Amino acid sequence: MHEVTTRHFIIATAGHVDHGKSALVKALTGTDPDRLPEEKRRKITIDLGFAELNLTAPSGNKIHAGIVDVPGHEDFIRNMIAGVGSIDLALFVIAADDGWMPQTEEHLQILTYLGVQRAVIALAKSDLGKVEGVTEQIRNRLRETVLAKSRVIPTSVRTGEGIENLKKTLVMELATMPTQRDFGKSRLFIDRAFTLRGVGTVVTGTLTGGQLHRGQSISVQPQRLHARIRSIQSHGVEIDCAQPSMRTALSLPDLPINQVKRGDVITDSDFAPTSALIAQIEKSPRLIAREPAARPLKNGSSVYLHHGTSRAAARITLLEKNGLEPGQKTIAHLKLASPIVAFVGDRFVIRDASGQHTIAGGVVLDPDGTGFRDAANLKLLSMQAIAPDDIDLCVRSEIAQRGFVPRNTLLNKSNFSVSEISEALIRLQRKNEIVLLEEIAADGEFWQTLRNQAIALIDNAHKQNPERRGLELSELRSVLRDQPENVFEALIAELCADDFVGKGSAIARTPHQPVLPARLQPVERKIREALSQKPFDPPPRREIELDRGAQHVLRFLIENGEVIEVGSDAVFLRESFECMKSRIIEFISKNGPATVSDLRQALESSRRIMVPLLERLDRDGVTRRVGDKRMLGRIV
Repeated sequence: MHEVTTRHFIIATAGHVDHGKSALVKALTGTDPDRLPEEKRRKITIDLGFAELNLTAPSGNKIHAGIVDVPGHEDFIRNMIAGVGSIDLALFVIAADDGWMPQTEEHLQILTYLGVQRAVIALAKSDLGKVEGVTEQIRNRLRETVLAKSRVIPTSVRTGEGIENLKKTLVMELATMPTQRDFGKSRLFIDRAFTLRGVGTVVTGTLTGGQLHRGQSISVQPQRLHARIRSIQSHGVEIDCAQPSMRTALSLPDLPINQVKRGDVITDSDFAPTSALIAQIEKSPRLIAREPAARPLKNGSSVYLHHGTSRAAARITLLEKNGLEPGQKTIAHLKLASPIVAFVGDRFVIRDASGQHTIAGGVVLDPDGTGFRDAANLKLLSMQAIAPDDIDLCVRSEIAQRGFVPRNTLLNKSNFSVSEISEALIRLQRKNEIVLLEEIAADGEFWQTLRNQAIALIDNAHKQNPERRGLELSELRSVLRDQPENVFEALIAELCADDFVGKGSAIARTPHQPVLPARLQPVERKIREALSQKPFDPPPRREIELDRGAQHVLRFLIENGEVIEVGSDAVFLRESFECMKSRIIEFISKNGPATVSDLRQALESSRRIMVPLLERLDRDGVTRRVGDKRMLGRIV
């Protein structure tokens, strides 16, 4: 038996002012979207400027569509139709007595910039005009656009003609359309924020990307404030959980109304807001010469960027050319005067500095766009712009641009779920395009270059200083241009899992055995002789390290454990040190706690040697000082 489900969509009206959008919405839904004063009196929280349409698909599934109707032209632009990526279907309203008008054209361009793929054309006031002629005009205007095959439905609110036919057409369109994806990253772009007596702060908007639940903790961006949802409504009905594409009202009583406003975003994760974007921007090929909107967009232009329900002043730096003409696309850097929460793939609209003309649109390629981009990176970004829904391409591009990315932050500001990103990483690793390590994902070419560089440095250290145990990690880090800690650690871990080994603070090839060059071997013999003549009372270190060659040899012997350093000026041959340690343990075992003087006399040593030696044995836990005597320690 078929289980009936409810599928949620957002329909946005578009069209020239006074072409009957609001009247048509009222005829379809029974709700007048322009009833703001009445709603204030009745304290209705969700229906402000919005209506709902409940339909039944041929399959029996319920279709719930929130209709966003913005009667004023400037409001249409500023609202950006209630949220990035939240428009499932455009209801284009064109009056039969006027036909295609300037605002009709601008709204078409805006919908195209926003990536809207489907529309139904309502030919309003069909009782007043020549339906066939205007239909022909509409077809001509839509030719070569994504909306070219949209159905045109003659309607008249006055006579009731075509209203049911329009509903059936909307059902047919929505029934074959996938619902918006739930990828686990909720954003609600606030279009209204107000207070109600006994309720407190209420915000409304269209939910995208994920669910919001009653009782859930949320963040308010870009202020990064935190609050808890007390209750949720959708079109006046209390619900426990809001889904993507639902008109949603949230009661946030612990959030003061003066801390939240239209343009802010409710998120379920603490996404960092950004004041810089890398994006592909385009000017519509439909712009007509001589119109202000058709002027070339120049490098360094000041504009307004409309994203979600926000509007931000921005400065554009074109990264590939000096100007953008109608019909052209390019990659650009946008520096924003106020921060926004943008995702990879988000679409936006650009208006000129006067705020009167829509001049371009775009898609976000990098929501944290900082730093210079070279030609290779721009090529990757251009490929990504062509296929923003190709997750493998997006992941590959993101990693290639940066060389490496921490796995836990990779594309966290994108329309892809955590599991989708993980699966893409595994696919790309199988193709040897990337390298996956514990905490990072690295570009294959970047990683191989880094690895080869490290190996060459280690091999060079072995060749230049064969007496050293290896290359000091601090030296390696500085030559590798101070790669971040997680990258450096991953590199060392991978090398040590292969043909290398860590030796204290150094790294070496596993087979490497330190060996003194022939020219220094006589110096080694001299040092050994000096230390063995009086093994329990060797000469001071300064008398052994007479020149750089001797210093070099002594460091070699200490690093390899053949000489033990017990103080700044006291060193022993290993066998002498071990013998003295055994004699001290034996003496204290037989005679009980002993002073420095007791032990010095017993071993025929000197105070210069015995004091640092006993301090070393204290540190090692072999002896323990009590007063001026030594007892045996914990590890004997």
